[in-house]
Amino acid sequence: MEFERATQTKQELRSAIKKVRRRPHGNVGKGKLILAPEVFRSAGYETNIVISPFSILDCTGSIHVGPWCNFGARSRIYTHDHCHQGREPLLSVQEKHGVIFQDKYIGKDVWIHENGIVLYQASILPDGFVLGAGSVLTKNPGPYEIWAGVPARKIADRKDLSPAELTACFERPGFSLKEFLHLDTLEETKF
Repeated sequence: MEFERATQTKQELRSAIKKVRRRPHGNVGKGKLILAPEVFRSAGYETNIVISPFSILDCTGSIHVGPWCNFGARSRIYTHDHCHQGREPLLSVQEKHGVIFQDKYIGKDVWIHENGIVLYQASILPDGFVLGAGSVLTKNPGPYEIWAGVPARKIADRKDLSPAELTACFERPGFSLKEFLHLDTLEETKF
């Protein structure tokens, strides 16, 4: 079986970054998006990462992204927050004092699945970290940990698999509509 390339070309990455990099509080912080040089140094690949053109990278503070990362559709990474304390109107507080922001370090092989949100409070996403779909990360995880939920919490560690365990992972049968509905073939609905 042949598989499609999963990483982006330089042009695809450049196009995605134009869409996703934002500076919502550019009057306070004009952060940079820094891609590690290793992103462009894998033999046979123009780049070794994927940044969905439907994600959001808040560059009020700077964001470092390591090699082999994958940011899914509608994932969001925030470098700023607002002060939500006191009884003065919050917009007034923001107009007087701005927002708080900090930089964010994202190591290698970090995956933020679809609709995953990384809030300001999480400043270091270490190598091998995975955030589950729809999760909200509010603190720093450990290396090679898998977190999920709202708020996200650690649910597992990534572990090495033997070649046989890896093969078994992909050979495990999934749910089949054809079998469930007792059909010989599946026909796509035509309108």
